[in-house]
Amino acid sequence: MTSGWDSVPTPYVELSREAWRALRENTPLPLTPGELDALRGLRDPIDITEVEEVYLPLSRLLNLFFQSDGRLRDTVSGFLGGEVAPTPFIIGVAGSVAVGKSTTSRLLRTLLARWPEHPSVELVTTDSFLYPNAILTERGIMERKGFPESYDRRALVRFVSSIKAGAASADIPVYSHLEYDIVPDATQTVRRPDILIVEGLNVLQAPPPGTLGVSDFFDFSIYVDARVEDIMQWYVERLFALRRTAFTDPRSYFHKYAHELDEDETAAFAKRVWRDVNEINLVSNILPTRARATLVLHKDRDHAVQRVRLRRI
Repeated sequence: MTSGWDSVPTPYVELSREAWRALRENTPLPLTPGELDALRGLRDPIDITEVEEVYLPLSRLLNLFFQSDGRLRDTVSGFLGGEVAPTPFIIGVAGSVAVGKSTTSRLLRTLLARWPEHPSVELVTTDSFLYPNAILTERGIMERKGFPESYDRRALVRFVSSIKAGAASADIPVYSHLEYDIVPDATQTVRRPDILIVEGLNVLQAPPPGTLGVSDFFDFSIYVDARVEDIMQWYVERLFALRRTAFTDPRSYFHKYAHELDEDETAAFAKRVWRDVNEINLVSNILPTRARATLVLHKDRDHAVQRVRLRRI
């Protein structure tokens, strides 16, 4: 099974890595290898060359969109005969578990914050809007964590709507990957950034008829893509890495897997979770939203982006 490109005509222009790399022009590299190490996700081999050839052209494009948004606001202000207050430019980043969307989001936050036009960039993940484990268990959907129904969609839409409307600040819950749950009484405060990045599995999903979805507030959206079989391998490799690191912490929800399972059992467990949970979610809920993205980054087996699709209109 693959998540390959459709052969029918689309509103996208497809660019090779070489063609995309040339669009960097003279965009400077405001990042050191040490800073990249801090942004890189577990088992993500992204290097400075990848930043230069893929993410600097993307940061340039996003900066152009940001500036265009300001010009459009000035046009609306002129039409209305009064000033329209600026509101945050919102970017959505979607893709499968283990595809590297979190690294992409952190990297873009850093690169965009170093453009003079928008020094304030915030990053929010939809994990903060997962229902607590107690609610998931009560509803019998703990095994469907990450599926659309496991999120408080209304709370997420309310948050993004308030930020887009220019709210001075908004508080959201905090999710602990270590404890695999929402942290009671903890909050993250988002204070009217120039740019807000919203990263999550299902952020591009269309809302139910007659309602607004989080993607309705996006000014630009990115889908991080790869072949399904490659993502599965990355997921298995990441779980082995977690078994040697985070899972060894006694506070970890998955602590028992660091000691109770041998390598063969760990591999079988990882493949079962992928097959019974993550692949189903990817194929049924996440992958169908790819066509709604403004831009698609397609990775090859080595994690390197080799093709880019950009929506023409």
